[in-house]
Amino acid sequence: MSTLPPALSQTFPTVLSLSRRVALAGLLFAAIGLSARADVRLAALFSDNMVLQRDMPIKIWGWVGDNEPVTVAFRHQKVTLPGGPAGRWTVTLAPEKAGGPDPLIILGNNSVEVKNVLVGEVWICSGQSNMEFPLTGWGVRPPHSASDIANATNPNLRLFTVPKLKAKEPVEDVKASWQLCTPETVPNFSAVAYYFGQTLQASLHVPVGLIHTSWGGSPVEVWISEDVLRSSPEYLRDILEPYPRQLRDYQLAVAKWEQAKADTEKAGKKFDQGHPWEPWRPAELYNGMIAPLIPFAVRGAIWYQGESNADRAWQYRHLYPDMIANWRRDWGQNQFAFLAVQLAPWDKGRQRVPALINARPVQSDWAELREAQVVATKVLPQVGLAVITDVGDKDDIHPVQKQPVGERLALAARVIAYGEPIYGLSPTFKSVKFSGRQATVTFDHPGRGLVAHDGKLTGFAVAGADRKFQWADAEICGKNRVAVSSPLVPRPVAVRFGWDDFPIVNLFSRDGLPVSPFRTDDFPMTTAPKR
Repeated sequence: MSTLPPALSQTFPTVLSLSRRVALAGLLFAAIGLSARADVRLAALFSDNMVLQRDMPIKIWGWVGDNEPVTVAFRHQKVTLPGGPAGRWTVTLAPEKAGGPDPLIILGNNSVEVKNVLVGEVWICSGQSNMEFPLTGWGVRPPHSASDIANATNPNLRLFTVPKLKAKEPVEDVKASWQLCTPETVPNFSAVAYYFGQTLQASLHVPVGLIHTSWGGSPVEVWISEDVLRSSPEYLRDILEPYPRQLRDYQLAVAKWEQAKADTEKAGKKFDQGHPWEPWRPAELYNGMIAPLIPFAVRGAIWYQGESNADRAWQYRHLYPDMIANWRRDWGQNQFAFLAVQLAPWDKGRQRVPALINARPVQSDWAELREAQVVATKVLPQVGLAVITDVGDKDDIHPVQKQPVGERLALAARVIAYGEPIYGLSPTFKSVKFSGRQATVTFDHPGRGLVAHDGKLTGFAVAGADRKFQWADAEICGKNRVAVSSPLVPRPVAVRFGWDDFPIVNLFSRDGLPVSPFRTDDFPMTTAPKR
């Protein structure tokens, strides 16, 4: 009597009835007999130790030769595609509940067994360097990282890192595989993503898969598809059309750099001039690091980016929401949860204005970028923000405290993606009322109420009709209200809070979440284009 190959005979009893196994065995041997056909293969996302998204249709895809049928079996499901032209195939399985491990079986001319597959929650983790920042840190070692790495073993947390790739056109696959979460696999994994995943897994008690895809220094427009950029006259004019000129300027700069290097070394001198920076090609990271992940079912994304767009914060108010809508469209998930990290405090502004805390409040492109991040939470559903005004580093754009960042993203996910009735969102500006010398600010998401950490409230400023801001006194006057005034501004018309590159603020919810910086005015943004 014929039997299945050893790998399949160990697997099929757990997922298929005897009759189904016999039928698939016949299919397998019939396919093997046609040895001239190409082997079936899977996209890299379908590797041992993977996590599939629970409670959503499961899309599985790969590539196959001419006229080769493909059968996919998982748990008690089996789907067969008839043979056709060579190329990409896609199978959709019905939603599954959390659990596992189970094997995923693919039968074509050959057989593929994906082992140790879990079903749970899957999240994309993307952005620039503060998302890329590994658990071991860069230069300065993050606090507790050694013990966290040593205790990282978690069989219900799985990690997938997308290799860095810039591409002119969307690519179909990546060269990577899922990894178990262990002390050996986590040191170079994204710290923010790791803490997010560990916290979420402990809260939900289901498997969690993290797909990390980030690149330091990247602006948001490289994570957006070209068709979306071309659909906007503004993006066409300000992003796509300037790129050829930027590329030519870069190539000329490289040629000059290479000649200067050759001349200097020929003269026997040391050449220490840095290589020119290559301009980012719009859409190139979407093509190389997002497109090959689609349409793998996910719950949503966490996002830590914005530093590279701060000088264009006015534009980010549209670019960032458009990127979210772009990803949701292409994934086919309109309620794709999207959770960002608000920019951390950094002492960039102090370099321009010494002793700023004692000076009049000034304009700040980082404050404007933080406001743009808040705008996305207002104009799109299922979008959240983790506020981290208390964990910045005045001397480093890469603050090492990543655990609070990941934990706050997990809190936001529990509220926005999973609908848990917890106080997991930072308070944000709701409204303001002016009366005489005083302004009363009301906040959304106050949790169990507002509280000042370490004494008198800091970071508030008011302005009158002259638009000259002065530091102000502030006092909590209710669960979700703060009264603000200054003797230098007899009739305030605007309030700002934490409006600085490196805000010094201490207003929190009683649940430990800092209040997001804000402004009540609509005065012209300093990053708006001068046309």
